[in-house]
Amino acid sequence: MSRRGEHHTKFPSARDESEALAKLRESALHDTPQTRSSAYELSFADEQFLLRDELRPVRLQLELLKPEILQAESRIRSTVVIFGSARIHDAEEATRRLDAAREKLEASPEDPELQRDVRVAQSLRAKTRYYDEARKLASMISTRCQSDEGCDLVVVTGGGPGIMEAGNRGADDVQAKSIGLNIVLPHEQAPNPYISPELCFQFHYFAVRKMHFLMRARALVAFPGGFGTLDELFETLTLVQTGKVDRLPIILFGKDFWTRLVDFDFLVDEGTISAKDLELFRYAETAEKAWEIIEASEGL
Repeated sequence: MSRRGEHHTKFPSARDESEALAKLRESALHDTPQTRSSAYELSFADEQFLLRDELRPVRLQLELLKPEILQAESRIRSTVVIFGSARIHDAEEATRRLDAAREKLEASPEDPELQRDVRVAQSLRAKTRYYDEARKLASMISTRCQSDEGCDLVVVTGGGPGIMEAGNRGADDVQAKSIGLNIVLPHEQAPNPYISPELCFQFHYFAVRKMHFLMRARALVAFPGGFGTLDELFETLTLVQTGKVDRLPIILFGKDFWTRLVDFDFLVDEGTISAKDLELFRYAETAEKAWEIIEASEGL
């Protein structure tokens, strides 16, 4: 009688079968119209089959499972999510972009689009402090919360440039792990170089990606950003407000930016949210304040 847990050894693994089939196909005996047909391909090794519309539920499941399994194997127990604009760079890069915009404007000083480009570049140059604060916060979190026994409060970002890069970079500064959840976009999108390679994931489905942001989250910090940041922030606020996820600290970094962008008091006055809903989030202006809020919630 086999011992419990050994029953799986009675059967060849999917990998074994796939490798055996590949070897068979190298022989003339198995190089036939039948074996060359896509119908003969093992279903899990048939890329064209997996990409069919009917297989969407399977692909959704794979996108849910792969990051979950690999994070578990890396002993990632809890995370802090850092959201923010891909367009807010460090001072050196922001200055370079501003200089380039000014140079173009000098050649055509009356061009309204080039004038606008300079104004935008100036605005983004003024926001580089957010990059610095995100980097500092990520270092503070990572220094205190990762050890040989496992990883608590690991920084996770969207994996791209800007504020996302700052989050991963801050963890890298102290030789700590960090996670990047990249997404396939119509324009070129590459993961930033500071993500731990074994924790750098790519998604096709926005919904599954956003689910992974929250599955291990113990806090969320939203720096100034655009549509993507707003989407991720308001989905989290909605899930917490409706009790679909446990309450967690939601920190809006940069009160002037957020109160100009969203008039939360107006929503209260109009009756579309309650005054108590304003307690779902807090503001912070420094990495130290954001960490203080997270630290208090974790009892560290």
